[in-house]
Amino acid sequence: MPKKSGNRRAPMWARLCAIFGCVLMVVSGGALIAGQAVLARYAGAVDNQDLFGDASSAGATEKVSDIKGAQNILLVGIDPRTDEQTPLSDSIIVVHIPQSMDQAYIFSVPRDLVVDIPAFDKTGFRGGRSKINAAMGYGSAIGNGKHDPVQGFDLLAKTVQQLTGIDKFDSGAIINFGGFKKIVDAMGGVTMTIDQNVKSEHLQPNGKPRPRLARCADNTCDHPYYGPQAEYKVGTYHLQGWQALDYVRQRYGLPKSDYDRQRHQQQFIKAMAEQALSKDVISNPAKLDKVLKAAGDALTFDGNGNSVVDWGFALKGIRSQNMTLIKLPGQSMIVNGRYQGEALDDSAQEFFAAVKEDRLPDFIFKHPEYINKEG
Repeated sequence: MPKKSGNRRAPMWARLCAIFGCVLMVVSGGALIAGQAVLARYAGAVDNQDLFGDASSAGATEKVSDIKGAQNILLVGIDPRTDEQTPLSDSIIVVHIPQSMDQAYIFSVPRDLVVDIPAFDKTGFRGGRSKINAAMGYGSAIGNGKHDPVQGFDLLAKTVQQLTGIDKFDSGAIINFGGFKKIVDAMGGVTMTIDQNVKSEHLQPNGKPRPRLARCADNTCDHPYYGPQAEYKVGTYHLQGWQALDYVRQRYGLPKSDYDRQRHQQQFIKAMAEQALSKDVISNPAKLDKVLKAAGDALTFDGNGNSVVDWGFALKGIRSQNMTLIKLPGQSMIVNGRYQGEALDDSAQEFFAAVKEDRLPDFIFKHPEYINKEG
């Protein structure tokens, strides 16, 4: 089991920013203290790409930062894959920043949500109805059996925009899950409250992969692994990188499956923000430098012409205690006894309208059931 932690919360500096993905929270507080050299090195480490199919918006320009007002940010988590493997968006998270820019509302889109995916000329995809995590795959083909998750992000973003009614995302990022582990390890671990007992589908108690059944080599089995499992029990623990990543990836065996996993991933975002902004990190130059480098390596970013550092400064008023975790209510679709995917409750359309019109506080007041418990 991971090392159990007490209830003490990490102290916070007065002007620390918190959230952009699980990455920008290390920028403003730590980098403002660390100085321009660290800022420049971190910004240079980030892979700036055109994620939204608009080359004029990718990366940073010499323009004065114009990040103000309500913002919507799309974050997509993927597993490391070769360019010959079709990328799938394992986690889809939207961060809504209201006009006041002192709050962050974080909601996850279920990866198995059945939606209409629009046509995409770059790959010849004609559009169709499928699980939303397939959108990145439909948009990723670049020829000769190769795939580019950056191009796939474009179609996924258009799909999420169509689902939510958000006209255009103000920025976006692809987060490599392997990079998450490096960030947590660079911070010296992360303290999380585990809210339900979870067994790992993928790893043994020592962190090594569980062996796979030979008959499941072609990935046709729902549960291809066997042998001892890592376990995470209810309580507050200080987790190593592999433990934190393993915990938030689990859904098999959980009462609400992917909905439980979404909640755990949101809790992880908040825990990482708090850990990254603790004095243990930002007052330790060597550790801070490792965290910033690991965050840069984990991130592919499109800031709509603004740099990752610009975004860090723009969100400096947000702290971990000002992050509201949102759950979208939904249910499984079963047809003739077979699972077809997920569907959202009708009230989700009201929620999406509140996001688009920047009136989430009023919606949450009327619908407190949308708030995700935090353990």
